[in-house]
Amino acid sequence: MKRFLKITGIIIGAVVSAILMYLIMAFCLSRIPVNTDAVDSKDISIYILTNGVHTDIVVPVKTDDMDWSKLVPFKNTVATDSTANWLAMGWGDKGFYLETPTWDDLKASTAFKAAFGLSTTAMHCTYYKSLSESKSCHKIGITKQQYQKLTAYILDSFRKGPDQLPIYIKTNANYGNHDAFYEGVGTYSLFETCNTWANASLKSCERKACLWTAFDTGIFKLYE
Repeated sequence: MKRFLKITGIIIGAVVSAILMYLIMAFCLSRIPVNTDAVDSKDISIYILTNGVHTDIVVPVKTDDMDWSKLVPFKNTVATDSTANWLAMGWGDKGFYLETPTWDDLKASTAFKAAFGLSTTAMHCTYYKSLSESKSCHKIGITKQQYQKLTAYILDSFRKGPDQLPIYIKTNANYGNHDAFYEGVGTYSLFETCNTWANASLKSCERKACLWTAFDTGIFKLYE
């Protein structure tokens, strides 16, 4: 019994230590900024948007060079409303997106698979008619060239079908009437989270970002 308790104590201690190290690393690296000399442009506006946990990158539905509604059709949303002006996109664990509408619905198996990269990913796309700046929503001005780089990064995050279009996920797990899910590329884990993806999106278009972050707080602190 003593040996069992000793081994159990060692395991619990190792787990607690690993969690503390992860949180310390997440905090420290998220406070190291990159692209600090980035300057806003008047060419194209994008937004970063958070629900308090998850960061989305928001882009114009249409510009001279890009029409997202052709790749992420309005018809795939419940509302099928084609009057939206903005499209918010986020990458994340497919199980979390489709099986966990609230934290009360979180299953241990879903959390385990997400933490250790054992499940697939999805892109969550939400249309908005308008956005207002706030603590959870910040506007960023980028050049046309930077927007092209951002577009390329986001497009690479969608899994494509034979027609080279994003693969739509038919589900009733929508968050509202203006969103839809698509198959994603890559594996979600403790080190590749939804906020890591959003942070990398900002890096791709040479905007201020964290060296690395697992949480949304690091990103939004840069744009206070």
